[in-house]
Amino acid sequence: MKKKRRDDLELVYVNFAKPLYFYLLKLTGSAHTAEELVQETFYRATLSLDLYAGGEVKSWLFKVARNAYLDEWRKRKRWNWLPFYDTLTNSSEFISPYGVPDEALQTKITRETVEDLLALLPENYRSILYLREFEEFTYEEIALALDLSSSQVKVNLYRARKRFKQLAEKLGVTLEEV
Repeated sequence: MKKKRRDDLELVYVNFAKPLYFYLLKLTGSAHTAEELVQETFYRATLSLDLYAGGEVKSWLFKVARNAYLDEWRKRKRWNWLPFYDTLTNSSEFISPYGVPDEALQTKITRETVEDLLALLPENYRSILYLREFEEFTYEEIALALDLSSSQVKVNLYRARKRFKQLAEKLGVTLEEV
């Protein structure tokens, strides 16, 4: 490779590797996959540099990155259709002691959704919901912890649940998901 061409390619990498990474991270949701796809993008760009007709390098690189992402997505989608995969998911013989990845992911998403909704609540509602729903405090224990009467606990808990439900509906989250 000629020195000028190598220097040009290095300059393109320095200028566009980070924006490509963040673009691919948004598409994939995985830092590891995004890194691999950035490498694949520059590999493909290096191979097809002679075919490049000119114009804006940035848009061309993003097109190459998108095509690399789509190829990766198709490849991964193909694995889901294998008949052996279905027998694995239906057979208790092959169940991992660490749980099913899909269920773990759904649990993580649900937990993050609840945390995001709780963060939107005022502190007093957040505290009372947390103590009741996560720590499973009784009304009396909550009253002692928050220095409230039992009736205040019940009223505040009702209002906190109502507000939580309103926020969930406003953000388009169904309570069955949560």
